[in-house]
Amino acid sequence: MQTGIALADLTKSFDTPQGTVRAVRGIDITIDAGETVALLGPNGAGKSTTIDMLLGLSAPDSGRVRVLDRTPREAIDSGLVGAMLQTGELVRDLSVRELVAMMASLYSDPLDVDEVLELAGIADVAERRTQKLSGGQSQRVRLAVALVSDPDLLVLDEPTVAMDVEGRIAFWTAMRAFASSGKTVLFATHYLDEADDYADRAVLMAHGRVVADGPTTEIKARVGNRRIRATLPDSDLDALGALPGVVSAERRGEAVVLTCSDSDAAVRALLAGNPAARDIEITGAGLEEAFIELTTGDDGDA
Repeated sequence: MQTGIALADLTKSFDTPQGTVRAVRGIDITIDAGETVALLGPNGAGKSTTIDMLLGLSAPDSGRVRVLDRTPREAIDSGLVGAMLQTGELVRDLSVRELVAMMASLYSDPLDVDEVLELAGIADVAERRTQKLSGGQSQRVRLAVALVSDPDLLVLDEPTVAMDVEGRIAFWTAMRAFASSGKTVLFATHYLDEADDYADRAVLMAHGRVVADGPTTEIKARVGNRRIRATLPDSDLDALGALPGVVSAERRGEAVVLTCSDSDAAVRALLAGNPAARDIEITGAGLEEAFIELTTGDDGDA
């Protein structure tokens, strides 16, 4: 299988008036062609610096970057990479259609302009001047510009910023359609629900390092206890708290919530001793809880 992205022992530092900032500290990331991967992390984690090196906008201090088995410059010059970044403005005084058509003219085998406008959800504003667009519409135009070359790899840095809920849903519907044809998608986002809902896998960064890499279900399972919620009025909380695998028990109206170290043992014991228990739900830690636990702490330089 072709490798979509391969980053090996990548490092990048910047000199500032306050001293040297080690933005990326020896990360290794491999993404197979056809994967949709979310790049997550708090501000300052190194996500945007990593994307800049991936796109050849910044040279690493050390390490190796390969994009679709090429250097970043070779992949981009071949029209194999589309990117939607946080910075930069749309060219003014052009209609949306004119801008997308102009970008299409730069490539040997672009997608049809009308097809791209429909896919990006901007066909209804195709004749509007770019400076007359809302924030969400501008983001979707950026997407159209990134898609028009029909790239094999699409890189998105905070793509749904300024979009309302409806716009975000439409955006990710378009992304699913794009990725379904075997394309590779890497996106950085602060919206953890987007990573949970749309990524095959998440790479979690903190302090310039990768602290977790895998399906979001796997990352969530690394932290926090599972919880059992059941409708069980008039139950003895002390007895429930003493069940095998239960760490604590609390009452919420007619329901009880059991925090568990072993939810399988706990639910078996709960049903054995309380056959009237109903509406049983077992939930794990959310991605937000995992994100906070895995990214909080010092940078490891001490």
